[in-house]
Amino acid sequence: MTSLAPTRSAGAAPAKGAVPDLSFLLDHTSYVLRTRMTAALAEIGMTPRMHCVLVKALESERTQAQLAELGDMDKTTMVVTVDALEKAGLAERRLSPTDRRARIIAGTPKGAAMAKKSQAIVDRVHREAIDSLPESARSILVGALSSLAVGHLAMPDDTSQGVRRARQQKHERSHRAEL
Repeated sequence: MTSLAPTRSAGAAPAKGAVPDLSFLLDHTSYVLRTRMTAALAEIGMTPRMHCVLVKALESERTQAQLAELGDMDKTTMVVTVDALEKAGLAERRLSPTDRRARIIAGTPKGAAMAKKSQAIVDRVHREAIDSLPESARSILVGALSSLAVGHLAMPDDTSQGVRRARQQKHERSHRAEL
């Protein structure tokens, strides 16, 4: 089942022999974690995307396109995110020394200080989620998710249709209608 509204309660174990609705469990917990992360970062005027771009930009010299790929952002979202970082004085665009068409996103000293604050918040939100579990389950959950992330679920299926976000589907339908 991959319904957003499961027929059994989220906390109940599946009936003997039934397959657990892993899609719901991962989607729901991921959604709730993202909302908590968004609220916590908003307290310092940051968003999860701003945090991601800023931290990755401070790690090493990266172009806007490289950062967009690392953060799984489309070009428009990336531009808006970098604009917000620049407006706040946390990052700046610089010309790439190797490609005049590319822009390097560089964190400012103010950005480095903000990244430390935002990383502490991200770590706190993650710690709160993990600490909500019984101690015996914590390392099991992290180990199992880590194994899936680098193993069986490391890469999406290579399908011709792929999974489309609602906005992508709407754009594709509109584009096909124009043809």
